[in-house]
Amino acid sequence: MIFLLEDDDSIRKLVAYALDSQNMTCRGFACPSDFWSEIKNARADLILLDIMLPEEDGISVLKKLRANEATRHIPVIMLTAKTTEYDTVLGLETGADDYIPKPFGIMELVARIKAVLRRYAPASNAVEPLLESGAVKLDKAKHQVFCGKNEIFLTVKEFDLLCILLENKGNILTREQLLSKIWKTDTDVETRTVDVHIRYLRKKLHDENIIETIRGVGYKIK
Repeated sequence: MIFLLEDDDSIRKLVAYALDSQNMTCRGFACPSDFWSEIKNARADLILLDIMLPEEDGISVLKKLRANEATRHIPVIMLTAKTTEYDTVLGLETGADDYIPKPFGIMELVARIKAVLRRYAPASNAVEPLLESGAVKLDKAKHQVFCGKNEIFLTVKEFDLLCILLENKGNILTREQLLSKIWKTDTDVETRTVDVHIRYLRKKLHDENIIETIRGVGYKIK
């Protein structure tokens, strides 16, 4: 089930129709109060979230979702006409898994929804080793990260970023390589996006030094 919080009736109906035609059930909401009422009773696999909304803005909604244990793991894609770098960075730092500016193509939207859902899909039965560095441990099979005894809750992009860095521990990965591996692009997403995710990842891991910045090149796990 995909929840769509969008106050524009035409966009909401178009997206809902497109997703239904792709066998992805979509439930649309015009205002946050209706959304909050429903999400208490129904499980969402993914949330499409506009920023400019009545009652409260989408960033406020996203912060509440990430602060609630019951909803913090649900992937969120921001849909918004606000396309400045500040708005993009704010959405990503707050915990959005992807950010699609309006106007957007329906096929691109569907493809990016599927990409995010694939990352959240249950892992296969194959046993994969834990990835570790210092107090940080990452379990790919269970999609869990621990710092000492404390579980750290990451977005899909943050998890993928940490996983790739740990798999290449000791090796430098450029921003362009990280964009290619995680965002599957090297042109449409600013390299600044990598820096934002690194900064937020460090903060969540409570360790500014675990990820080393190689000035002018990229990043590596020590």
